[in-house]
Amino acid sequence: MPVYSLKDIEPEFVTPKHSTAFGRLITGKAIEVGVFSYEKGKGAHTHLHPHEQIFIVLKGRMVMTIDGKDYELGPGEAAHMLPNVPHGVLAIEDSDVVSAKSVLDGVGHRI
Repeated sequence: MPVYSLKDIEPEFVTPKHSTAFGRLITGKAIEVGVFSYEKGKGAHTHLHPHEQIFIVLKGRMVMTIDGKDYELGPGEAAHMLPNVPHGVLAIEDSDVVSAKSVLDGVGHRI
């Protein structure tokens, strides 16, 4: 399907073993895009995966840890994680994000 309405996609906890990200996913053959919310004080434990990922903050503030270094991100700022680089995130305010991730062997965010 070439056109989607986010309201028609059932929200879910995307990777509950790593993250508290709650939202909706659109999955293609090579890329998956998610629109997620994180409550203040929650986020994703440090983890790594073979997928490339870009994470854009739409609302709120978050601390993104990439390869052991912390970066504070706010609206309009983004992080780029290369494959197999340890990363995690902590919401310091209620936050909304867009996450784009490569799809490998049919798997994107649901690792």
